[in-house]
Amino acid sequence: MKPISRRQALLLGGIGVAGTAAGGAGLIWTLTAREAPVTGSDLTQPPEERSTDGQLQVRLEAAPGQLLLAGRQAAALGYNGGIPGPTLRIRAGDVLKIGLVNKLAQTTNLHVHGLHVSPEGNGDNVFVAVDPGGTFDYEYGLPDDHPPGVYWYHPHHHGMVADQIFAGLFGAIIVEDPEPVEASAERVLVISDTTLDDLGNIPEVPAMERMRGREGELILVNGQSNPHISARPGQRERWRIINTCVSRYLRLRLDGQRLQLLGMDSGRFPTPRTVNELLLTPGNRADLLVTTTTGDSTLRALYQDRGAMPGMMGSGSGARNPADQPDGTALATLRVAGDPVAALTAVPAQQGLADLRSGSVAAHRQIVLAAGMGGGMGEGGGMGGGMGGGMMRFTINGREFDEARTDVTVAAGDVEEWTLINTSPMDHPFHLHVWPMQIIEENGRATNAALWQDVVNVPANGRVKVRVAFKDFRGRSAYHCHILDHEDLGMMGAVDVR
Repeated sequence: MKPISRRQALLLGGIGVAGTAAGGAGLIWTLTAREAPVTGSDLTQPPEERSTDGQLQVRLEAAPGQLLLAGRQAAALGYNGGIPGPTLRIRAGDVLKIGLVNKLAQTTNLHVHGLHVSPEGNGDNVFVAVDPGGTFDYEYGLPDDHPPGVYWYHPHHHGMVADQIFAGLFGAIIVEDPEPVEASAERVLVISDTTLDDLGNIPEVPAMERMRGREGELILVNGQSNPHISARPGQRERWRIINTCVSRYLRLRLDGQRLQLLGMDSGRFPTPRTVNELLLTPGNRADLLVTTTTGDSTLRALYQDRGAMPGMMGSGSGARNPADQPDGTALATLRVAGDPVAALTAVPAQQGLADLRSGSVAAHRQIVLAAGMGGGMGEGGGMGGGMGGGMMRFTINGREFDEARTDVTVAAGDVEEWTLINTSPMDHPFHLHVWPMQIIEENGRATNAALWQDVVNVPANGRVKVRVAFKDFRGRSAYHCHILDHEDLGMMGAVDVR
């Protein structure tokens, strides 16, 4: 048996009591035969917590354990003993209170990804550090006009984000519609990836994979491998899809069914858009209507080329060549049979965010995302994770992240135009906390609609122009590449709205 690495021992911490034999040599996992993922079980939904009387108060315990992943026991991390954690359902104007309990062996914290809430104090403050054994009480007040949609929560302590999410710390947040969209069924599909070794451990990720952005060997939906969904013909189902993968781009198809997209991230379209496939970069979400047709259909994740640095070799974690899996990876199987159901009422018109394209702009900025070989430790603490000279540097405007430094200062209430420039041959999904971005141009081509997202893909050697209304809140927050290995390695900056 091979002992787990020091990094993994620190990550999984107290799991040794429940799932390992502890001896003089340290922690060694119980030996079991390698088990194939269990496929074909019915799709399960994470437990739900719903707000009442304008408030939702929950306790989230981040802890190691022997948790179920792909139908087998795995040494992983979870919120409240599950992967994913509970789905939090709230409404505009609500107050969300989360008591975070850290039972990990590492520092952690919490980020409510995409929510338009204050970044100060005990709000969406990613500069808070909750040490092992500690607790922290978060409180988020949603504006009365907060956009409905699909959001999520996950750790955001710099340097540890990718490892903790890869090990299972994530969950969904739903902000309900002010006027309900009628659906035969509503499903939350939290898509994640990870890798398990023969003993059910999540192995150490090699430095090369961190630099490229790790992709796990297992792609899971609600912690399950290719679960089954049953429906009758003519049903209009609502699928809330979240890409919680550390680095994997999800190009999704569900051939044989009618797909209509209500919106991406916090953005909404006035009327549903018919689509054949969806591209979700890490952190993106989709609000999808599926109108069912008799027969079996498979939700697939097709290969998406997100680029690589010259000479960077792929490893075994995930397909690197489209020829490896020409039909992609089966994520879930939809089986439609039985008597047809009656058609539902039309989807009500959706109220989107304001269109900033014709308004005035207070400032123009360039945000340059770069990756290249460095000669050692860089400004702001270097590569992180113990990696030193000769490793790749991931920077924004030439600098690696330094928590003590503020990179951008914005006047509260201003609208700014940011040109996101990617000088590397790898795609970088750019995420701004608290304030959503309206996409104005992509590689010089103007958009023909008001497109709002909080994760925007900046293609290799490309550029995207966005506008941001820094309204409602003041405070210090962050922006970064949502390939979370790249964020941990330095591709992050701090913005202060005053």
